[in-house]
Amino acid sequence: MENSNDLIDQTVRDLAPSSTSSRTAAGPTPERSPHLIDTINQVFALFRLNYHNQFYSAYGDTELLNQAKRLWLEALGHFSSDQILLGAKRVIETSDYLPTLNRMLQCCEEVHGPEGLPGPREAYLEACNAPSPKVAFHWSHPLVYHAGLATGWHRLSNESESSSYPAFLEHYRRLSRELARGEKLALPEPVTDGEDKPALSREASRQHLAELKASLNLDE
Repeated sequence: MENSNDLIDQTVRDLAPSSTSSRTAAGPTPERSPHLIDTINQVFALFRLNYHNQFYSAYGDTELLNQAKRLWLEALGHFSSDQILLGAKRVIETSDYLPTLNRMLQCCEEVHGPEGLPGPREAYLEACNAPSPKVAFHWSHPLVYHAGLATGWHRLSNESESSSYPAFLEHYRRLSRELARGEKLALPEPVTDGEDKPALSREASRQHLAELKASLNLDE
C-alpha cells in the first residue's frame, strides 16, 4: 500500500467528526455506547477508502455491511476506541488485503491496552517462563497470572506452543472482556516463610489449590 502514516492519521481525524452524523447501523446495541458504534463506522469507512474494490466485493449490500458491523462491534467491544482505531491503522499499514475479524482482533491486541497489560504473545511467554511459586512472581498484570492459571501451568511448561498458545489466547481474550466490563482481577497474597505464618484466607487457599492442581496436570 502507498498510504503514509500521516495520510492515515489525517483520514482518521477527518472521519471522526463526520461519523456522528452518519448512523449507518453498527447497532443498535443497548450495551454499546454511541461513541463505540461511531468508532466501528470509522473503521469500516477507513477500510472502504483503502480497500475499495475488495470492500465492495465483500460487502455488496447494506444489509450485509450492517451485519458485519454488528459482528465486529460485539467482538471488539472490550477495546477502547483508541485501540480499535490504532488497530485499523496497523492493518492498513501492514496488509494489502481487507482484514478478517481475527486479523483485526490481533492488531487491536498488539497496540497499547490497559496500563501494564502486555499483548497476548508477550503475556504467553511471561506465563510460560514465570518461576514457581507463581504467586510470588512479579507479574506485569494480574490478567497474565489468571490466564496462565486457567490454561494450566503444567500445560504451559510441557506442551508445544501450537497446543498451549491457542488455549492461553482464549483465556486471555475472555479475561480481557471481563476486565473491560469492570471486573477486578487480583493477585493472590504470596505465602511468606516463618514460624508465625498466618493461615491462608479462603480465597488464597482456593488459588493455591488451583495452582497446585494445574502444576500436577489435574486441571480437567
